[in-house]
Amino acid sequence: MKLFHAVMAGGVGSRLWPLSRKAYPKQFFNLASDQSMIADTLTRLSGIDIAGNLLLCSQDHKFLAADAITDSGVEADIILEPMGKNTAPAALLAALHIIAHHDDGIILLSPSDHAIANIEDLLDSINQSFSYAESGHIITFGITPTVAETGYGYIQMGAHINAQNQNKLRAIAQFVEKPDLETANKYLEHGDYLWNSGIFMFKASTLVAEMEKYQPAILKACQAAYTADETHPDFYTIDEAAFASCPDDSLDYAIMEHTDKGLVAKLDVNWNDLGSWNAIWDYRDKDKDGNVIDADTITIKTTNSIIRSENKKLIATIGLDNVAIIETDDALLVANLDCSQEVKDLVSTLKQEKRPEYIYHREVHRPWGQFDSVDSSNRYQVKRITVKPGQKLSVQMHYHRAEHWVVVGGTALVKKGFDKDKLTEHLLRENESIYIEIGEIHSLENPGKVPLEIIEVQSGAYLGEDDIVRFSDIYGRNDH
Repeated sequence: MKLFHAVMAGGVGSRLWPLSRKAYPKQFFNLASDQSMIADTLTRLSGIDIAGNLLLCSQDHKFLAADAITDSGVEADIILEPMGKNTAPAALLAALHIIAHHDDGIILLSPSDHAIANIEDLLDSINQSFSYAESGHIITFGITPTVAETGYGYIQMGAHINAQNQNKLRAIAQFVEKPDLETANKYLEHGDYLWNSGIFMFKASTLVAEMEKYQPAILKACQAAYTADETHPDFYTIDEAAFASCPDDSLDYAIMEHTDKGLVAKLDVNWNDLGSWNAIWDYRDKDKDGNVIDADTITIKTTNSIIRSENKKLIATIGLDNVAIIETDDALLVANLDCSQEVKDLVSTLKQEKRPEYIYHREVHRPWGQFDSVDSSNRYQVKRITVKPGQKLSVQMHYHRAEHWVVVGGTALVKKGFDKDKLTEHLLRENESIYIEIGEIHSLENPGKVPLEIIEVQSGAYLGEDDIVRFSDIYGRNDH
């Protein structure tokens, strides 16, 4: 039986604000290495024979996911969830997909936001677990704890599976919620408790059978939602109305706490759930002062801190200890690392106040490239637009704004006019410009082999991104 790798990438990562946001969450950033966390996860199993990869992500992130897969150099199918429903439905969608396209198979289910340093032990545990998954067991992978951690759930191990103790698999005695510090210390001393990693291995048909037995409502909703609609060759869409009725539940609660088929595989790896700035500081290599620095900095008497900037601004610090300083183009977070979990409360406040920083960065990514809002006022906005080679924006029109484009790099193919069937073409090179009137139909394309860079000056009574009428779009989008 073949092994497939399914990666769950549906989270928002609110505790890693301001870097991670709803429109561009943490799994698309390079937090543990020089590539994105999705790419790290997809390439992690290169040492074993994988028959295929599957990425489960939000509908809103489909083009980001496609770019991340391309950057990883690994091929993967993409399943688009119209809304988050936790890990049990995600796991089941992966199983239904494998059954639909491969009859059956063994699935290794991984979160996309974990860092694992010594891969050999993980690969060894996967190989040891394969035959057990093939025979109908559902294996969860537990991490040998190194500290009394209160931010993770725990798994208590039961008896060894074979009498000779020749493998790492044990029965599951119980799952335990995130403990207080006193209880976590007891678990650490006991030696039979593991951190719950959220990594699973199971046969696709086994999970479907267990869902039918213990969670028929989840199974019914996911079977109705998984239509295997391949209208776009790169994505598999899920029916939104059917999926909305699916109960929201984790795989631990939905299946693992009920099934008699569960086993736990013990992992002795350097593992970290990179869900907070404190977790990233803990995982990353540090300088002589205990600092993790990804910025242009001058630090004096600054220790045990993480400093990261997404721009070229100098950050200077004096007399700080145990802090996170995280800067993006439009926001700055300064927090005690011990309060890393509370960043999600700050994000909740941003959401309540309807601040755009809750959802977007100043630089917004699109399937064709990205734009950066450099400056704005009541009646104008200045953007720096980058179009990837061979890509194009939709044929569109705006009711309330005019646009002036200046090419500062690459070559632009512009089509414009007031009759969509009689648009005139204009080929613009560096330092050439063009004007788009209010109500004029237009499109922008990069016909070259290098990125197209333009400066766009918008002017008008309303400058919102929703002032757009699309006449055609190669990406199948109906909104902006």
